[in-house]
Amino acid sequence: MIYPPTGSRRSLLSGTMGLVAFAVAPAWAQPGKASSGARTAVVAQIVDSTAGQLDVSRDFLIGSRAAWQDINTRGGVNGRPIQHLTIEVDGSAGSLRTALDSIKRTPNCVALSGTAGDRTASQLVALLQQDQHDIAHVAPWLQNSDLDGDNFTFPIFASRQDQIAQALKSLSTMGVPEVGAIYASRQEYAQYRDDVERASTTLKIKLKSYEPTGDLARVGKSLAADTPRILLFIGGTPELVQFTQGIDKQSQQRYIVAMADVSLPTLMQMGAARNTPVMATQVVPMVNSALPIVKAYRETLARLYDEPPTPQSLAGYIAARYTSEVLSTVEGAPTRQNTLRAFQQRQTIDVGGFRVSFNAQRRSGSYVTQSMITRDGRLVG
Repeated sequence: MIYPPTGSRRSLLSGTMGLVAFAVAPAWAQPGKASSGARTAVVAQIVDSTAGQLDVSRDFLIGSRAAWQDINTRGGVNGRPIQHLTIEVDGSAGSLRTALDSIKRTPNCVALSGTAGDRTASQLVALLQQDQHDIAHVAPWLQNSDLDGDNFTFPIFASRQDQIAQALKSLSTMGVPEVGAIYASRQEYAQYRDDVERASTTLKIKLKSYEPTGDLARVGKSLAADTPRILLFIGGTPELVQFTQGIDKQSQQRYIVAMADVSLPTLMQMGAARNTPVMATQVVPMVNSALPIVKAYRETLARLYDEPPTPQSLAGYIAARYTSEVLSTVEGAPTRQNTLRAFQQRQTIDVGGFRVSFNAQRRSGSYVTQSMITRDGRLVG
């Protein structure tokens, strides 16, 4: 294991930003130089290693790496190996610009695949539009629905608004009249509040938003009697751990609904939500599903990495597998131009039971599941 099963996972992995370069890069990045041989195609993956995005990025990258290693072991794509090039960024515009410039100077880099997390994926869409880079941006961890419709980006996972709509829809069938929205930080509050409010309006559920004020454990402790019993949490796993540490001390029972950025298995490992039921949306099948893609993922992960299955690493695995499926339709040696044309066809593809089919907004990803940590500590789907 790269991280212990208890404690603050993010602090153990990163701590300060000065520790990120030391602790993270050797453990889970895959740095390397692009091959100068024209026959070796490169697929680049940009990942955000900042503290706020590390949980999703790390797992997503592990899944992608496992997939590409397995694909190459089985002969690559159309008999050609694929070099998986990982580029870490620090969340700044300058860092992302540098990463994109390095990709531009790598002529045999035919596609970007599996950008993580959401903020970097959103920024990258804007940069690609601004600079008009003719390169396919495939299967990013892009939760922002406002960026749908781009001709160079091919999102295959459900948007945050779709996730919220699914979560609130299940609550509406239970006759829930009001939901509270808790945001992990002011940044989440500014970026995602509109998505949450649009979804609640569509489903006619009254929403009470709580602007972040600082320490999330203190926020949990300070909830008033009139706070809705069901709370929608917008943030990552460590932030939710902090919030549940506060809310567990309240006498009134409440229920938390989180989005796909939260990993319930990790939440359980960190000892959170022992008294508060937590439900989370997922944009992939359950990690114990019988679907062929999930079985292949679990077998590959167990063979190559000492890591537990998570929805985020399954998403990374599916992202790489989808990328390779489309690459296999390219005639001859893949280039940026013919690879982009192949993705722009947006053909419906079944990736081991995970169906990719693009809608009018040029997004696939209506696949939303939900899992829950019960009060007795079981994970059910």
